[in-house]
Amino acid sequence: MAAHPNTDFTGNAPDSYNKETNGSGAINREMTHEEHQTAKAAARFGYGPLAHVNTASGEQRLPAFGGEFQPGLYRQVKDRGIANPAPLGLCAFALTTFVLGLINMGTRGLSAPNLVVGLAFGYGGLVQLLAGMWEMAVGNTFGATALSSYGGFWLSFAVILTPGGFDIQAQLMAASPNAFADEFGLYLMGWFIFTTLLLFCTLRSTVAFFSLFFSLDMAFMLLGIGYLHRDAMGAPNPPILKAGGFFALLAAFLAWYNALAGIADDSNSFFIVPVAHFPWSVKAMQEKGKLDAEGNKMA
Repeated sequence: MAAHPNTDFTGNAPDSYNKETNGSGAINREMTHEEHQTAKAAARFGYGPLAHVNTASGEQRLPAFGGEFQPGLYRQVKDRGIANPAPLGLCAFALTTFVLGLINMGTRGLSAPNLVVGLAFGYGGLVQLLAGMWEMAVGNTFGATALSSYGGFWLSFAVILTPGGFDIQAQLMAASPNAFADEFGLYLMGWFIFTTLLLFCTLRSTVAFFSLFFSLDMAFMLLGIGYLHRDAMGAPNPPILKAGGFFALLAAFLAWYNALAGIADDSNSFFIVPVAHFPWSVKAMQEKGKLDAEGNKMA
């Protein structure tokens, strides 16, 4: 069962509706009380056995959902031959960002990002890039662009900082003491600009989805500033780097949160992750009766 809000739902089905059925309508077994309560919670967010699908139009559009990496209305993928790739990409991003954020914050006296290079190559880079390509296969333009791009970010990050490998940092520092810090700062500011573009596309989605890109945007901006605005010794500014590391940690946990929303459902979890929509989002406007199922203004 896919864990995404792919339905128009009531969320208040009667307690007597406590039987699971197969495709022909025949009763298989009664749901336990715990299963029923979990299913009711799932229905409030638009999925699960008690949610009511509106198929009258045949082309219903689903509300924004971080678990599917969809920031706006989208059509459900029919007969999808592969699993939802968004949680995989989010988890790959989250763990790699988590480790780098801790290093930038100087946790346990750490400063060199050598350890994160392996993660950046294998998990944040390769796995996230693959998830982005699978998003392309299911027709999710936003997910394909974001996950593939950040997969490329981690691969390029690893290439730059591989100790004794590509020798990029040593070559730049040999040319000029400030060359690497300046160029790496500009590199991070470029990713800040790209993330800002994606952030604009999440303004009408969910709070958790928007917060993920906002915190990531702040992390790139602060880390870029930290390398460009150095301290009196000419080293990257420690307080600014720590602030960037904090926002990177926040982005990591928000990525895990959105990933969990895409994995957990009533078949595998005792709780459902809330996905709060902004009051001005299409979903909220539909609930207020101001927009129809297709996101058009009501007459």
